[in-house]
Order: sequence, then C-alpha cells, then structure tokens
Amino acid sequence: MTASVAEVASRAPARPDARVRIDRLLFARFRAGEPRARDALAERFLPLARSLARRYSGAGEPLDDLIQVASLGLLKAIDRYDPTRGCTFSTYAVPTIVGELKRYFRDRTWAVRPPRAVQELALRIERARTQLDGAPPVAELAAATGNDEQQVLQALQAQRGRGALSLDVPRSDDRTRPALAELIASDDELTRAEARVLLDRACVGLSARAREILRLRFVEDMTQQQIGDLFGVSQMQISRIIRQTIDHCHRLLTSTPRCSPATERTRPPIAAHPGRASATTGSR
Repeated sequence: MTASVAEVASRAPARPDARVRIDRLLFARFRAGEPRARDALAERFLPLARSLARRYSGAGEPLDDLIQVASLGLLKAIDRYDPTRGCTFSTYAVPTIVGELKRYFRDRTWAVRPPRAVQELALRIERARTQLDGAPPVAELAAATGNDEQQVLQALQAQRGRGALSLDVPRSDDRTRPALAELIASDDELTRAEARVLLDRACVGLSARAREILRLRFVEDMTQQQIGDLFGVSQMQISRIIRQTIDHCHRLLTSTPRCSPATERTRPPIAAHPGRASATTGSR
C-alpha cells in the first residue's frame, strides 16, 4: 500500500541518506502532480529558510519580513529543483534563498539606490558588525569584508540612503522644536521665489530709474500721481513708462528663442529719464 504524503513527510530518519531518500520521494510525488507534496516540502525545509533569514536580521529590517522573503525563495527553489542533477535540495536551495534575500535588500529597502556592488558591500558590513565586538573601526570592517577602507567608507555613506526620514518627525526629543516640514517653504513662498527669478531676468534691460518706478508702484503701492510728484513729471508720463516697461518684460519672457543674459544686457535701457520716456519707446 502506498504511503500518503503526510506519512512520508512525518517520518524522522536517523541517517542523512534516509532523509535524502524521503526528500527525493516527496519531489517525485510533487513532479507527478500531487499539490500536497509541495506543501510538505515547504514545511520540511522551512527551518532552513528561517535560519538564512536570521543571518540578515542585523540589517535593520523586521525579522518577520525577512522570513517571508526567505520562504518565497524556498518555494521558488522547490519549483525549480531538478533531482536528476545529482545535488541535494539543500545545496540548491541555499543560494536561491540567499539570492532572494539579497534582491529584497537591493530593490525594496533603499530609498536612494546606489550601485549594486555598494549595496552588497553594505550588507556584508552589517553582518561583519554583528560578528565583531562593539563599534569596529573602518580598518576592521575592511579586513572582515575583504575591501579597502575607501570602499567601506563609501558603503557606510550609502547606507544613509536606505531609509527616508518623514518630514513630520521631530528633529529631537524636544517637542517644542519645529519638525522639518515646518522649516520648508510653502507652495506660495516657492511660487513667489520663482516669480522673483523670472522678474530679475525680465528686468535685465531696464534702467535703474525704471526699476525704481516699478518698485514704488507695485511694492510700495504708491499711486502714479505720487510717483510723478516724486520725479517731477506728470501722472500721464508715469503711466506711459509703466505700460512700456511691462510690455518690454512681457516680450522678453515670451520671446522664442529667449535671449541669453549677455544679449539682454546689450539692449539699451528703457526709460532712462521719465521726461524722455516717449522718445525712448519710439526708438524701439
């Protein structure tokens, strides 16, 4: 009478060769289409996956997550294993599970992803730290990983990009200090900063007096009559200067292709004097 999958998997062989025979029997049944054989194999080798996951538990990731990743690697190894190649399943499964763990660290745990060689060196450094006492210096880490000190320093610096810091996290234990998000400019402030950059570019060809008239009108909120009294000209002349200056800035910002700053500086200044505004504009 043929034994069931559960009976085969529950046997506790005393010798390694007997265990290998049971493994081959379960794989044969799995290849024959028995789905329970796959579950029995996964349960049988789950301690191996857990053991490999614990090797990477010092890298800052939750152990439960690492066990899940290792278990996924175990299932992939079960599906891909070919008993006819002559090697035992454990020999085939270990590099498969370790590769899955390394892929997880490479693809899922880095907020800023450095080159693959740097990521793998960072993992080796973490494992070396767990084996060395205290806080080992760079020289000891370099000797333990087989790399020079410059490479170790590069990997240690890259480790800072593994996790992203929330902007809402307090900067210290002092809750009265503002969080990082409160120190970043708001959207309105960024918009105003961008507008100032554009305005500086648009005002390249303006005279100092034309700039001052714009400042008095739109920053100090003075009326055109007040500005005219300040410069000793009529309100109509101030209105004409403002309109011509704004038209100049608009043309400069919307021209295609835009002139380079060097070209803009060669343009004659607008409204060098309020009393000659119309003549200056007419020459344009």
